[in-house]
Amino acid sequence: MEIRTNDFGSINGQKIYTYTLENNNGMRLTCTNLGCIVTEILAPDRNGMFENIVLGFNNVEDYIRNKTYFGALIGRVAGRIGQGKFELEGKVYQLPKNEGNNHLHGGYQGLHERVWDAEEIKTDSAVGIRFSYVSPDGEEGYPGNVRLQVTYLLNNDNQWIFTCKGYTDQKTLLNITNHSYFNLSGNAKKDILNHELTLKSHRFLELDKQFIPTGKISHVEGSVFDFRNSRKILDGKLSQNEQNILVGNGYDHPFLLDDHFNEEIILRDHETGRKLIVETNQPCVVVYTGNQIGGEYQTAEGVKAKKYLALCLETQGLPDAIHHSHFPPIIIGPEDYYEAKTIYTFTIDD
Repeated sequence: MEIRTNDFGSINGQKIYTYTLENNNGMRLTCTNLGCIVTEILAPDRNGMFENIVLGFNNVEDYIRNKTYFGALIGRVAGRIGQGKFELEGKVYQLPKNEGNNHLHGGYQGLHERVWDAEEIKTDSAVGIRFSYVSPDGEEGYPGNVRLQVTYLLNNDNQWIFTCKGYTDQKTLLNITNHSYFNLSGNAKKDILNHELTLKSHRFLELDKQFIPTGKISHVEGSVFDFRNSRKILDGKLSQNEQNILVGNGYDHPFLLDDHFNEEIILRDHETGRKLIVETNQPCVVVYTGNQIGGEYQTAEGVKAKKYLALCLETQGLPDAIHHSHFPPIIIGPEDYYEAKTIYTFTIDD
C-alpha cells in the first residue's frame, strides 16, 4: 500500500496538493487539501478493468470556477437553510444567501473552498490522509470556533472510510457530508439512469419549490420513492409525481435511513458489475441524481456536463433541521462531540 503526493497548483499563495492512496489490489483514491475534495476513485469492473467512478476536474482552477461541489467536503451545514438564517440561544444569525433566498452548502466559501492541513496515515491495514482545519468564529456567518478533523482511509477490502470529527467553543450548527458524484459505468461513459439503487428507508422528506423541506415526512410505499427492493434511477426521470418533477425530473430528496452499518445503501451498475455499498451513522442520505448538471465545462475525462451524468449519496443530518423541531438536531456545543462516519465498499455484483 502506498501514498503519492503531487503538486496541484495554488490558491492565494497556498499550495494545493493531491494525495493518491493505493491499496494492494490496485484500487486508488485521489484527494486534495483543497476542500478535502476526492478527485478520482479507480475501481475494477467484473473483468478487472480499473476506471474512474467519480466526477472530477484536472486542475484547481476548474474546481473554483465551476460550483459543482464535485467530491468536496460540505459544511458547516450541508444542504439548504431556509432564508439563510437561524436563531440560536435568542440570537438571530444571518448567513450568506448563495442560492436564491437560501443558504446552500455552507456558503460562498464553505469548507469546500478552504485549504486544509494534511498528514499521511499508514497502518498495517490501510493508508490515508488526515485533514484538519479550524473554522473561525463568524466564518460564513456561523458562530463558534470549530476544530475539524477529516480522515480518508483506503484499506485492502476496497473500502473508503470517511470520518469527520468536530469540536466547538460555543453553540453552533454542524452537519457535514461528502459530495462525491458516482457513476459506476466508469469514466462517465454512460449516464446513471440505468443504475439501480437499494435503500433501507421507508420515509423521505417532502420539498417545497425552493427544495427546502416542508417538514412533512412521507412514506415511500406505493411510490417511485420506494427503493427498498431496488429501483432504477430512470423511474424518477419518467415519474409524474410532482416531487420528481419539482427537482428537475429525478431525485434530490433526503431519505431517512432505517438501519446503520448494515448495507443500508447499495448502488449497482449491472453492465459493468460494479457495486457500491454505503454504510453510515448518519440519520439520512440525500439522493441527488444530477438533474441540474449542466454548463460549458467538461470532466477530467473530457465528458461534457449533462443531466444524469452521475449521482450523489450524501450521508448527513436532515437538511434545514434547525427550522424543524421534529428533525434530529444539528446543534452542537462545547460539551458535545461530533462524529460523522461513512464507509464506502467497492465490490462486484454476483
